[in-house]
Order: sequence, then structure tokens, then C-alpha cells
Amino acid sequence: MGAMRPTVLLFDIDGTLVTTGGAGRRSMALAFQALHGRLDACDSFSMSGMTDRAIVRKGLDIIGVHPSSDAISAVIDSYLLHLAQEIPLVDDRDYRLHPGMREAVEAALSRPGFAVGLGTGNVRQGARIKLERVRIHDRFSFGGFGCDHEDRVELIRHGAQSGANLLGAPLQECRVVVIGDTPKDVAAAKGIGASCIGVGTGNFTPDSLLSCGADYAFPDFTAREALAALLDGR
Repeated sequence: MGAMRPTVLLFDIDGTLVTTGGAGRRSMALAFQALHGRLDACDSFSMSGMTDRAIVRKGLDIIGVHPSSDAISAVIDSYLLHLAQEIPLVDDRDYRLHPGMREAVEAALSRPGFAVGLGTGNVRQGARIKLERVRIHDRFSFGGFGCDHEDRVELIRHGAQSGANLLGAPLQECRVVVIGDTPKDVAAAKGIGASCIGVGTGNFTPDSLLSCGADYAFPDFTAREALAALLDGR
């Protein structure tokens, strides 16, 4: 049974689609070391749910460097170079696509009236590098990325509009669903009036995501009702 409304799905990456064995954090530390001689710029805070540019802005502020647009972009560029080098080094046991995710993406792609994209704080090139390792990047034809906007609500809005454009439907007529693993994903979904499906594959439990306002939350996408919530839920 098809969806009653055009549907835009926006999948987060880190902690939701994949676990990267710490490659992202290591690459960010190496970028700060290369440009500013500091491996510890981001040690004092959690990156969960943050956009890449917001991470760099906070790291620069912590080490006393003015976070100008050029300074942020320089760190991002260095980070991407290190990320491309770090990811192939991670053991397969530590770098994985989370259970049920490939099946969920393929099921959504098979539905008429569905647009399947990304809603992630990663910049576009970082998203590609991370997802190509698990051979799923080509399944996402659009998205909202950390390079579209530093604020997560706005990048999710951008992704939702891109999906609606792909479907040829006004955004206000679409069902938009954000799939994520952090309270920031939930807040971003609610910030644009979208639904949110939480997954406990990151640092937060399903119960904690429900308490933040997720419409559904599951340990992972092998849960019995997860696919139904994605394809036919509110």
C-alpha cells in the first residue's frame, strides 16, 4: 500500500546509518593539529548531532583562534583530506552499516512517491567518503548537508525542500521524516514540523529519544515495527 502523501525521508549518517570506528573524530583532531598544532581542540565536547562547521567553530574558539569563515573552511578542507586517509584504515568490525538500514533504504526507494535523501551535519564530501565505504552513497540522490547551513534545523529544511522539488510537490503537502540517533536530530525535525524516527544505534537510547519528542524510536531498524513506521507512519 503506497503512502497517502508524497514522502521525503532524510537519514542522518553518524550513529544512524553507520558507525565509523572514530574515523571522523580522529580526522578532525588531525586537521587541527596540521593547521594549529593542537590535537585536543575538540576533546572537551561531544560531536553527536553537531554539524561539521559548528564543530570546527567550537574547536577554534576553544583554542583561541577567531572562527572566521576562512578559518573554518581551512580546517574542513584539511579534515576531508585526513578522513579519506583514515577511513580505509578502520577494521571492518568497527566500520559498519547499522542493522536493517540497507533494507529500509531499498524498501523506501521501491515505493512510488518517496524521495530518499540525507539529513546530516557532514559536509557533502564527507558524507560521500563515509558512505562509499559501505557502498550505500549512491542510494541517496539529494540531501541537506553541513555545507548547506551550519544550523541543523536549516539544513534539514534545505533537505526537505530538495526532496519535495524532486517529487514535484509543494513541501507543505509532503510527509517529511527525519531518521536520526540524537536529540539534535529530533529537535531539527520538530523545528520544521517533520516527523522523527529515532534509533538507539548511537549514544542515546530509544526511550531518551522518545522523551525528546521522537514520534517513534527503535533499538535499530531490524525492530519489527520500524519499517512500517518509516513507510506508513504519521
